[in-house]
Amino acid sequence: MSSATQPVLLLTRPLRDSQRFAAMLPEWRAVISPILRIVPVDHDSRPLQDAPGLVFTSAHAVASAGPGRGRLALCVGGHTGAVARRAGFDVRTGNGFAESLLPLIESAGVPLIHPHGRHLAKQLPVPGVVVYDQQALPLDDAAQALLAGEAPVVLPLFSPRSARLVAEAARGARAPLWPVAISHAALAAWDAPAARCRVADAPDVHAMAAAVRSLSPTEQ
Repeated sequence: MSSATQPVLLLTRPLRDSQRFAAMLPEWRAVISPILRIVPVDHDSRPLQDAPGLVFTSAHAVASAGPGRGRLALCVGGHTGAVARRAGFDVRTGNGFAESLLPLIESAGVPLIHPHGRHLAKQLPVPGVVVYDQQALPLDDAAQALLAGEAPVVLPLFSPRSARLVAEAARGARAPLWPVAISHAALAAWDAPAARCRVADAPDVHAMAAAVRSLSPTEQ
């Protein structure tokens, strides 16, 4: 396979998330073009800062709750848990799926609040507060050029909503599209042609990186 047709990663998460993921795959050429940006929204921060327990389904919500001060934080997965731990929370972590938080919520023993984004993948049985918006962005010129080329484009998809947005942006692409989804729900939201696809073995960045590696850059 020539360098002109080597698969290329198109990373569409917010910039820092995409940069971290690209660093996990240094053998891959990567183009970053966020399809979403995280924008704080006005909310009453006092209930979050006073809450004895928080539920975090995204690391983007952790800062909204203020210093942890040893308070309980139920976190959807490892990365979110690590961010909450650095903020001073006493962390209990799920397996990456929101459903894994349900038994942790049931056994928490303290009142909980769930700060989250405006677009929520799953409603949890605790009071929620919208603390940020996930605003859609168009793909930039570099991403558009990639989709118009000949090299396969590997598209890591980290949520159903981002899968829908990326599929819409990539519809009509000349390049072969290889979506790599964090879950079957994310793959089901992909609504565009796919020459190949993968679903990660677990809903976390390490499994996603492994799924990308399974599409070897030298694979014919």
